[in-house]
Amino acid sequence: MSYVERMPPLDPAAMNEAQRNAAHALASGPRGGVKGPFIALLRSPELMDRLQQVGEYLRFRSSLEPRISEFLMLVVSRAWTQQFEWSVHAPLALKAGVAAQTVQSLAEGRRPERMARDEALAYDFCDELLRTKGVSDATYRAAVDHFGEAGVIDMLGVIGYFSTVSMVLNVAHTPPQANGVDALRALPL
Repeated sequence: MSYVERMPPLDPAAMNEAQRNAAHALASGPRGGVKGPFIALLRSPELMDRLQQVGEYLRFRSSLEPRISEFLMLVVSRAWTQQFEWSVHAPLALKAGVAAQTVQSLAEGRRPERMARDEALAYDFCDELLRTKGVSDATYRAAVDHFGEAGVIDMLGVIGYFSTVSMVLNVAHTPPQANGVDALRALPL
């Protein structure tokens, strides 16, 4: 498989009006520019706009603590071997309080041995969902008991959104950002 970037950034002069408007709106928001999955998604500006609104909610306003959101983003990034998302979210997860040992275990494709209780619940929920396409009654109940129904829905949103973004990035062959954490920057293939 080729790793040449399939959907590089569009030349602003070649963008149509809808693309220019979508790019401007994205750059004016908390992301500050068109990068990562939005480079490829700009080929469908309405989809890009709608997805970025979902992502903005999930990253910046959901009911989940940022540490749990960032942790879930790493679990999903690892499941999809998504280098760009990993390079962006590994440093954010560490900053939010996820232990470096936990991040390293995820990078290696292992269930971390020492996680906070809420991280273990989130990991089990996400891992089971990605592997089996559903969750057991016990996993569901444990998640609802800790995160509440709104938290479970927001976890599903994070898992689904970052799976979508990971698919876009993997198909577009978007390269990782250069700002990742040294030892944790690239995921093993």
